[in-house]
Amino acid sequence: MSGSALGRRLVACLLNISEARRRDLVETVARAAITDTHGKKREGITVLNIFNDVDYNRSVITIVASIDLLREAVLSACERAFSLIDMNVHEGTHPCMGAVDLVPLYPLGEEVGLEDCGKEAQALATALTERVAGTSAFLFGWADSPQRRGLAQRRKEIGWFKKVKDMSSIQPDVGPQATRRYGITGVGASPYVMNCNVTIDTQDLALGRIVALAIRESSSGGIPGVQVMALPHEGVMEIACNVESVQGGPPSSSSSYGEEQWPSFVIGGQNFCHAPASLITERVAELARHQGVAIKGTALVGFTPRECRRLAEGALSNGIGEFWKELQRVHM
Repeated sequence: MSGSALGRRLVACLLNISEARRRDLVETVARAAITDTHGKKREGITVLNIFNDVDYNRSVITIVASIDLLREAVLSACERAFSLIDMNVHEGTHPCMGAVDLVPLYPLGEEVGLEDCGKEAQALATALTERVAGTSAFLFGWADSPQRRGLAQRRKEIGWFKKVKDMSSIQPDVGPQATRRYGITGVGASPYVMNCNVTIDTQDLALGRIVALAIRESSSGGIPGVQVMALPHEGVMEIACNVESVQGGPPSSSSSYGEEQWPSFVIGGQNFCHAPASLITERVAELARHQGVAIKGTALVGFTPRECRRLAEGALSNGIGEFWKELQRVHM
């Protein structure tokens, strides 16, 4: 990711909060990242995108800044979210365990490494639980030292995927015992993760799970870097994919991984790449077709790593904090 000096220390936080049905509330959380307690604009911070999903009752707020400025922006947004979202009354079809459900940090610039983001995520988790009494966190990725357990593994360990949450059984890494009011927040660092969601025209959850299993990284013939769930969504099934960046070059040329080149980038002198959305869409379409079902569409939540850095550089160089208002589309 060569580029301007402005971009060399950039880090993205794709803040996941458990609210989407009150748009004004979500934008209030986003604005807390870019304004201080007196309402004054913070320099060097931009919110690139707000992705709302009403069915899931979940929003993703893309905050980008230099690693030196990001912590206070993210803490302020989290603090506002905790004050406005009560998990006792939360409803939505997407799994979640916290009012602020996920705080992932992704390095974008050449001068920021995964270890830097891991240390920053640890500091952020500690500061968050100190600033908002009663909140707690679990760590993942490069913040989970020394194991570096991935997000999917940590979520499985704490019961994030279960329909009935038992907060009393969760042992936080940071903060007190988790409460139902705030839940527990995942805080960590990793190479960039995209969200690519493909909808298939069926209400059959079992069929959706067959498709999801087939493309999951851990399955034979699965797509590297893809973690996936099948979830009911707007009357059909959504194959909801976390597309993790994988170290090294793209997989060796094979029909299994499509014809399109895998986008690549560099973190700390190491090469990473990620599966293109077109490949995921093609694979889901093929699997669904074998079951007699068509796909309805694909939504990329936010941006690719390169797009994220490019847009952030433009927004910050022009002093645009509320960049999400400049976007023509939310679904890329």
